Amino acid sequence: MYFDITYIILVLPAVIFSLWASAKVNGTYRKYKNLGTSSGMTGAQAARLILDRNGLRNVRIMKIDGQLTDHYDPRNRTISLSQDIHDGSSAVAVGIAAHEVGHAIQHAESYTPLKIRNAIIPVTSIGSQLSIPLVLLGLFLSRVSQDFILLAYGGIALFGLVVVFQLLTLPTEFNASSRALAKIGEYGILREDETKPVKKVLSAAAMTYVAALAVSLVQLLRLLLIVSGGRRRS
Repeated sequence: MYFDITYIILVLPAVIFSLWASAKVNGTYRKYKNLGTSSGMTGAQAARLILDRNGLRNVRIMKIDGQLTDHYDPRNRTISLSQDIHDGSSAVAVGIAAHEVGHAIQHAESYTPLKIRNAIIPVTSIGSQLSIPLVLLGLFLSRVSQDFILLAYGGIALFGLVVVFQLLTLPTEFNASSRALAKIGEYGILREDETKPVKKVLSAAAMTYVAALAVSLVQLLRLLLIVSGGRRRS
């Protein structure tokens, strides 16, 4: 039986961190999701207000299924809000909706990290699917000829693009949250004391992206160690 010590040392702690971050955002959301606001504005109404005041009347808002499945799609300029966020009038609903509007504003202003991230999405999608098979194929064929190890390094390079995508996601998400909080205050959508739960939820959500980057980085390091070790053995 093959015992992969690199997985135990490198990947497992990052996976545990990722699970903790996911549980943290869900727990924080459940804690504050029913905390109302003085304005009574729903997430959809807040999003529409911010969009219109920033000249983005062409951006649509639609309701989707799920919990915390909210996102902005730059391809069709649509903000998709889960039912609790779309119809909810809590501070958290307003904050999450405003966060997605932050992405729409980034798109309209050609925010550099978002622009680069969107540009490499097709490549990263291919890379995430082909990287591991290429690494395994390269290691297997390197027993026949050492030249095939280049296939494995090609797989690592493709996985590296996934890491770049995760890295670009961090400033994109932090900036969207910053924009959301600024607009919420500027337009008087929430009182200052009502933004506390918003900050907590957005901060917890940001940790999930940090965790995703950590998992990708240690996976990349693990692949490098495996391929370099396989090269020495061959």
